[in-house]
Amino acid sequence: MDGKVRRILMAVFGITFVISSVAALRIVYEYHSADALYEESAAVYTREENKDGGPGEEDAIPISVDFAALQSVNEDIAAWIFCEGTDINYPVVQGEDNDFYLGHTYDKAVSRSGSIFVEALNAPGFADSNTLIYGHHMKNGSMFATLRNWSDQAYYEEHPMFWLLTPGQDYQVLLFSGYTTAATSDAYTVFRGPCREFDDYLQAALAESDFSADVEIDPAGRFVMLSTCEYSFQDARYVLHGMLVPYEGQ
Repeated sequence: MDGKVRRILMAVFGITFVISSVAALRIVYEYHSADALYEESAAVYTREENKDGGPGEEDAIPISVDFAALQSVNEDIAAWIFCEGTDINYPVVQGEDNDFYLGHTYDKAVSRSGSIFVEALNAPGFADSNTLIYGHHMKNGSMFATLRNWSDQAYYEEHPMFWLLTPGQDYQVLLFSGYTTAATSDAYTVFRGPCREFDDYLQAALAESDFSADVEIDPAGRFVMLSTCEYSFQDARYVLHGMLVPYEGQ
């Protein structure tokens, strides 16, 4: 009897191991496929801009984006987000809700990596005073997994800005605050336009920041907040706030 039970248990453990291994391999494959897709998208739809070493080179736009081609793949394409010296180099979508692109890539293929996407409640074209942009914290470091790096002052100083490129206007995103917060916090409030409450919101973000930034905040301007999961407590998020500065070229 003991031998029979032992054989049954070994068989159960063996089946469980095989199922777990297959599931793990499937996840690894999905991660690899998503990474390959986004690397390909950058190669196909973006082009590095030439830098001639002239004045203001550090502020020169580093890439251009073929939005016509991108939007022929998916009309939900809203922008491209890029940060030099990091792995953040992705198309940005905006759907009818905040659920679909959690589990679909920019070309609407099913994937755990999802997409970088804009809050569905925000007005298109980054027209609101603040626009929320979400991305997964992937275990392989892709998508928005590296946002937490900005909690370090030295890292911020090496990467003080993002680029947000859109079909109608390109922007520098001057970062001024980064911190851990709850998924239900007031950081996720959408403000349609300037108001006293929005001034208070910006000041609260500055007060919370893990890094110190020499950015002159214009409350009448437009802003974005990047958000990803963080794991220091349940439903924690790491967020980065940045001010949009239209890029007019050199």
